[in-house]
Parts: sequence; C-alpha cells; structure tokens
Amino acid sequence: MSAKSSRTLPRPPGAADDVGASARVRLSQEARQNPEKAIFLDFLERRNLKLTRQREAVINEVFSDQGHFEADEIVHTLRSSKPRVSRATVYRTLELLQECQLVEKLDFGTSQSYYEHVQAGEHHDHLICTRCGNVIEFHDDGLEAQQAQICRNFGFQDTHHSLRIFGICSKCRQLTG
Repeated sequence: MSAKSSRTLPRPPGAADDVGASARVRLSQEARQNPEKAIFLDFLERRNLKLTRQREAVINEVFSDQGHFEADEIVHTLRSSKPRVSRATVYRTLELLQECQLVEKLDFGTSQSYYEHVQAGEHHDHLICTRCGNVIEFHDDGLEAQQAQICRNFGFQDTHHSLRIFGICSKCRQLTG
C-alpha cells in the first residue's frame, strides 16, 4: 500500500460501527501521513479484523515511543484513557504488531519481556549490561555484511535476526575499578 492511497476497513452488513464513518475517514487520512499505521490497517484488513478505538489507542502509544517498553507500561498509560483499554487488548494488539513486524518482542535476560517499535527498513542490535540493565543500541554495517555472507555460505535465506551481547558497560566497569 502506498502512503498516498486512502483505505478504509470494510464493514460487514449489519455489523456494529466500532469506529464510525467520520473516524474511518480520519484514520485513512492519518494512514497517508503514517506509513506504519497504513501497514497495520492493511494487515488488519487482510485478516478481517477491525481497527477499534482501543487498538488505535494502543498503536498510537506504541508508535509514539522510541525506546524499549513493557506491555504493562502501555496498560498503565492507557488505564485512564478514553476509550478504556484492557490489559488483554494491549497484549493482543502487541501480538498483531509483532506479526506484521512493526514491533519486536525482546529478551534482555530478565523475567520481563520488552517491546520495541521497529521502524520499517531499520535494524539495530543490543548491548545489555548485566549489572545495571543499561541497553545500548548499535548498528554496524560490517557486522551486517558478515552475517549476510554467513547466510550465503550456508545457502540460508534469512528473514530477520536479533543480536544481543551481554556484558558489563563502561560505567559499571569504572565503578568497580
């Protein structure tokens, strides 16, 4: 879907209008300005799912966050919002966003899962400090080229990857002398 097209979600005859006609027009106008929202709208449409006001609140919060976040942070932020958003809706929407590769679920070696809004066409890896929990994002073209070469050597078609390096950051190393 190009960023210039205007799409609205089809509504089965007799179905309740969750979003409303004026809201669908507004969403299609926003989608032209936000390609990631357009990707998600198209993804939902292909699965015959609706963009409810609750889902829209979740994706707006996710797309506005540039860092790593926990699902419960989204729940807490949207707890007092209008419309009300349940914990289940947050988790289900995050799963849908993962399926269409707009969000990545991350494991930083703790009992908690973190999520990250993935910008289309961008990639980075992570250094994770095992003492303070600091997460450093980095991108290295040489490393990416090496990984691509390894895939070619094995005749492997990569779809995506995640590199996490665990260790001790420079601040923690300075504190221990």
